[in-house]
Amino acid sequence: MKKNDRERSILSTYDLQKPTVRLGYGVMLLGLLFLALSMLYPFGTTIFSSFKTKQEIFTFPPSFLPKQWEWRNYAEGFQYVDLGRAFGNTLILYAGNAMIPLLVVGFAAFSLSQMKLPFRKGFTFFFMSTLLIPSATYLIPSFLNLQSLGLIDSYWAFWLPAGANAFQILLLKSFFDGIHKELFEAARIDGASEIRCFFRLAVPLSLPVFSTLLIFAFTHTWNDWYWPSLVLTTQEKYPVASVVYRNIIQSSIIPFNVKFSVLTAVMLPPLVFFLLFQKNIMAGLNLSGVKG
Repeated sequence: MKKNDRERSILSTYDLQKPTVRLGYGVMLLGLLFLALSMLYPFGTTIFSSFKTKQEIFTFPPSFLPKQWEWRNYAEGFQYVDLGRAFGNTLILYAGNAMIPLLVVGFAAFSLSQMKLPFRKGFTFFFMSTLLIPSATYLIPSFLNLQSLGLIDSYWAFWLPAGANAFQILLLKSFFDGIHKELFEAARIDGASEIRCFFRLAVPLSLPVFSTLLIFAFTHTWNDWYWPSLVLTTQEKYPVASVVYRNIIQSSIIPFNVKFSVLTAVMLPPLVFFLLFQKNIMAGLNLSGVKG
């Protein structure tokens, strides 16, 4: 470690010369290393098991690396699921979950933050109180409401409930509160409407938080399997998570090495997405943790 790096870090050069500080620093590094290995081990097991033979999966003691690389597992796994259609359905769901709800949430947050609404604090408290309600309690009422509206087996069953997201409303509101109100007042004096203030001022100044919500929408859409299995009756409309759960995880005839090959193929797009947008993801986590 360079001297300049030490001076800029939390621990100075003087602190690192103390044996107790070095011991504590080493223990923390070992803890972080153990935590990293425990998190990477399931990924490595899934990837390397996808190249093992059926017999090698059940050998004891188990081996981490395959002794014989079986590339045919992927060709066999793709025969059980149509991942191309599932990926397309997931992208359609993500497009709706990203655009339609964010538009509704954005208008709601902008109204609570920058417009003089009656009972504005009461509405904010109401949205905040809904965060205390477990999601399992309103699962059946949401399903019954969608059923009465005739939206079962439709992608609107995802887009409409996603628009009523109290967490996103409060996160956007807290960000809008940090924008100087003089900007909006000057725009209103020049004749700009509230909608124009939203699109021309609020949205460009809030691109970091909007990108954060887009990332959250992607992770939720990609990982959600229960709600699609509940509201979709046509299997051709299933997203990736539901297809993998129904056709791969629950199957008793597919060998485990073939299952691992499909799981590896499904796991790669989120990993690539994270590597490309890791700075935005970390900034979004810090933003959601600091403000609220």
